[in-house]
Amino acid sequence: MAKWIDGEGPQNDIVISSRIRLARNLEEFPFPVALTPEKSKEVIRTVNDSILESNTTLKDEFKLIALSEISNSDKQVFIEKHLISPNLVEKSNKSAVMMNSDQSVSIMINEEDHIRIQCLLPGFQLSQAWDLANKIDDIIEENVKYAFDENVGYLSSCPTNVGTGIRASVMVHLPALTMTGYMNRILQAVNQIGFTVRGLYGEGSESEGNIFQISNQVTLGRTEGEIIKTLAEVTKQIANKENDARATLMVNNKVKLEDRICRSYGILSNARIMSSKEALKLISDVRLGADLGIIEDIDVKTINTLMVDIQAGILQKIKGKNLNAKERDIERANLIRERLKDK
Repeated sequence: MAKWIDGEGPQNDIVISSRIRLARNLEEFPFPVALTPEKSKEVIRTVNDSILESNTTLKDEFKLIALSEISNSDKQVFIEKHLISPNLVEKSNKSAVMMNSDQSVSIMINEEDHIRIQCLLPGFQLSQAWDLANKIDDIIEENVKYAFDENVGYLSSCPTNVGTGIRASVMVHLPALTMTGYMNRILQAVNQIGFTVRGLYGEGSESEGNIFQISNQVTLGRTEGEIIKTLAEVTKQIANKENDARATLMVNNKVKLEDRICRSYGILSNARIMSSKEALKLISDVRLGADLGIIEDIDVKTINTLMVDIQAGILQKIKGKNLNAKERDIERANLIRERLKDK
């Protein structure tokens, strides 16, 4: 299981995970969009060797996975665990990923850029994720030469990544702000200061289960430290607003809130058919109930694991067979009942 899912982290009642992603390109090769099959293999070998031949104990933790050599279901599982991007899968014939043992680090090779270093940690750990990403970046750069310009910084396939090449993000659970109608104000305020809010699976996805991803939009003209510091401050402010909204709900609408949470728990515990969208909505309520002490004996780890395991690809992996949409809804309900019964 990926570390961000079953690990413990600071303020994980609201901040589910922290992520740092660095975009890098090798000077001697064309950008991935122009790579021939032969050159793409050469890039993979170069990046792999830069890790495995480095003078660090980290090298023993990494394993190279060629996307062309794994099943479509395994690719979908990696996507649903937030370990690789759909874009990497679309280029399976010339892409690969290196992962460490606890899956806190994944190095995507030949995605939009030659290298996408991703560090993903549980809870509010932006600084720790940056330290790890920076360390991996330094290890690779000891053995390769990056495409870099003294005036603008790191060069990338997309102009929005030129400069630092960093994307810092947090995944947050904000049910109370959504219930009280303040979420739209938060979205507007965040956009005005150069950050963006997306859904559970990033760009183009919906904010199902009251889960949002907040990340920087600007990579040029600001240092990595400034970007991370600003995102950390924004996250703290949003977390404070969420806590205030939760306190307000408990004071002004406690019985109504308890009823909603307990009904959601009751449906999850007894339903025979469940879509992923409905499940995430109900799990969001139960997660809030657990955080507020309304529902006992369910921890964040159980809820996070359930949130991920109900996704289509992982669910089919758990069941060991391909399922159509109707079968997935039935098996999803079965899985949820089993997990809640165990608790």
